[in-house]
Amino acid sequence: MFRKVQWAWRSLIAVMVTGLIIITAIALQPSNAIAIAPLPDPYLTTGKLGEGEKVFSAYLQANPKDDKIRFGLGVIQLMRGTERLMQSLYGYGMNQFPLGSIPFVRLPIPPNPKPQTITYDGLQQVFQTWIDDLSKVRSTLEPIQDQNLKLALRLGLIRLDFDGDGKADEDEMLWQVFNAVTGARVTEQQAQQFLIAFDLGDALWLQGYTHVLGAIAEFLRAYDSRELFAACAHLFFQNVDTPHKFLLTSRRKSPEDYSNDFEFFDLISAIHLAKFPLVEPQRMTTILNHMKSLLRLSRESWKSILAETDNDREWLPNPKQKSVIPDVRITDDMIKSWSKSLDESALVVEGKKNLPFWRDSKLTLDFARIFTEPRAFDLVSWVQGTAATPYLEKGTVTDMRVWNEMLNAFGSNLFNFVVWFN
Repeated sequence: MFRKVQWAWRSLIAVMVTGLIIITAIALQPSNAIAIAPLPDPYLTTGKLGEGEKVFSAYLQANPKDDKIRFGLGVIQLMRGTERLMQSLYGYGMNQFPLGSIPFVRLPIPPNPKPQTITYDGLQQVFQTWIDDLSKVRSTLEPIQDQNLKLALRLGLIRLDFDGDGKADEDEMLWQVFNAVTGARVTEQQAQQFLIAFDLGDALWLQGYTHVLGAIAEFLRAYDSRELFAACAHLFFQNVDTPHKFLLTSRRKSPEDYSNDFEFFDLISAIHLAKFPLVEPQRMTTILNHMKSLLRLSRESWKSILAETDNDREWLPNPKQKSVIPDVRITDDMIKSWSKSLDESALVVEGKKNLPFWRDSKLTLDFARIFTEPRAFDLVSWVQGTAATPYLEKGTVTDMRVWNEMLNAFGSNLFNFVVWFN
C-alpha cells in the first residue's frame, strides 16, 4: 500500500515538473511570438492608442494572414491619426467660431490657454501628416480578404486625447464628440449599448473613406493658399504669423462678442481670396485616383454586404438586415439606385461621360480633365462658370435619369445617406 502511494506521488511530481518545463519553454519563446491574439477595445476605450498600435503591429508581423487583427490595427491607426490631427490643431489654438454654429463642421477641440503661433508652412505640415497617417491605414487594410471577418467594437466609448496632455478624459470619448459635432443628444448608456460587429464589407467601406479624406487633404496641398492664410487664418487660430497684425487685435474674443462687425468683412475677403496658384499638379492626379479607388471599393463593399446572410449588429446592412443605427432601413430601391450611380460616376471620373454645364445646355464639362490638366483654382470663377471654359466640349452628358432615380430612392435624406454609404 505504501509503495502504491509513493508511486502515485512520484507520478504527480513528474507531471508537475513536466508541466513547469513546458510552461518555461513557452515563456522563453521570442517576444514576437504572441500566443493570444489581442483585442482592440482595451486600447481604444482607454486611449492607449500608441501602445495598441505596437501590440497589434507585432502580432500582425508574426501572423500576417490574420485579417481580424489587421482590421483592428487599421482602426487603431485611424484613431491615432485623428488624435494627432486634433492635437496639432489644439497646439495651434484652433477657434470654434465662426464655424462652431454649423453642424458637421464643428471640431471638438478644447480652448488652448497657451497656443503656438501657426505659420502657413506649419499648417501645410499638419495636412501632410494627416495624408501620411491615412496612407498608413490604407496600407494596413488593403490586404483584407477574409469573407468571415467579424470584429465587434463599441465606437462610442473610444477615447482620444485631443489636447495632448497624455490623458483621454470623459469628455474626449467619441459619443461626446458626436454630440458636439452633430448636435445630437446621445447618452453614455446608449453609447455603451452601441456595439457594431464589423465585417468584410465594413473593412472595404473604411478603406474607401481613407480615399475620401485623403483626396480632400491632397487638394489643400496642391495649391498655394498663402494669401488667403495671411488674410483670414486669424478667423480660425488664436496666434497667426501674418503681416496684417491688426487682424489679431480687432476680432471677436468669443462667440458672444459683437463689439465689431469686422468678421463679416473677413469672411467676404476669404471668398475673394479663394483663388490659388497650382504648385503641385501631381497631387491632382492623386485626387483623381482616390476617386477611382473610392468607387471601386464602394462596389466591392456592397457586393460583400449583399452576400451576407446573418443579421449581427450591422453597420451597413443589406435590405434583409437591421442596422445598429435606430430607425434606419435600407431598401432594394436604395441599393439599386446607388449601384447605378456608382457606374455612372465611374464613367464621369474616367472621362467617358461629362457633366452638364450650368450656363449652357449645349455644352458639357469634362470632369476628369480638371485633374489630368489642372489649372489655378478660383472659387468665384467656378461659380460664375468662366473657370470651366478650358474643360467645356460637346460631349456625352451623364444620364440624368440615374441621378433622379437616386433622389427618388433616398428622398430628402440623400446627403446623409451618401455620407454614410460612401
